[in-house]
Amino acid sequence: MDIDLSGRRAMVCGSTQGIGLAAATELAALGAEVTLVARDEARLREACATLPAPAGQRHGHLAVDFADPPEVGRRVSARAQAERPWHILVHNTGGPPAGPASEATPDALRRAFDMHVVSGQALLTALLPGMKAAGWGRIVNVISTSVKAPIPGLGVSNTIRAAVANWAKTLAGELGRFGITVNNVLPGFTDTARLAELFQARAARSGLTVERVRDDAIAGIPAGRLGRPDEIGAAVAFLCTNAAAYINGANLVVDGGRTPSL
Repeated sequence: MDIDLSGRRAMVCGSTQGIGLAAATELAALGAEVTLVARDEARLREACATLPAPAGQRHGHLAVDFADPPEVGRRVSARAQAERPWHILVHNTGGPPAGPASEATPDALRRAFDMHVVSGQALLTALLPGMKAAGWGRIVNVISTSVKAPIPGLGVSNTIRAAVANWAKTLAGELGRFGITVNNVLPGFTDTARLAELFQARAARSGLTVERVRDDAIAGIPAGRLGRPDEIGAAVAFLCTNAAAYINGANLVVDGGRTPSL
């Protein structure tokens, strides 16, 4: 099975912790040169220093805020013109705050759309010429199982994640002929700081303890446990390899069997 990514360059967003860092680590272990992208310069430097470099890769980072899509486009385009092209984009962004859709403000939806969809388009615009020139590209969006079944209490997230999924499916149809695949990884409950925040918010709303909320969540997972970031990262990395060249426009659920739909 051809999973060697030597000579490929990968840009991984939201990559100072959790799933993003796990995906970056897996890609680096397969031989890719990785550029980490997030807001915090200091944390980016720390995370970059942890990446494996089995083939002597030189990893890098870029600090940018996805709440400002025009700036994302300018910064990434400038780097793309100054450096060798990127072949892989892992589009991963922290989820919007919890709350019912009926109580969300228009500004909350607008901010989430900017961070997840408009910034994604800015990244695509900057990196796509290099992928087309190489005749090879991988775009993987880390979204949520809410694409399959909306999660109660995550109204804005459910809405925006579905928009990203449909954006990706459209791109898959447009870009496949250039040797570029576009897929989505849909993590279930994964043991990250984001999930801990969601459990705390649910506990505050319900009056239950965080431990009870966590136990109730695990009870609904056939695997009987939360996922690990490295398990999601491995799925992301596989979709970026030559072994996954004929997988395009797919939603890959990685959730221990929790999602009730196919």
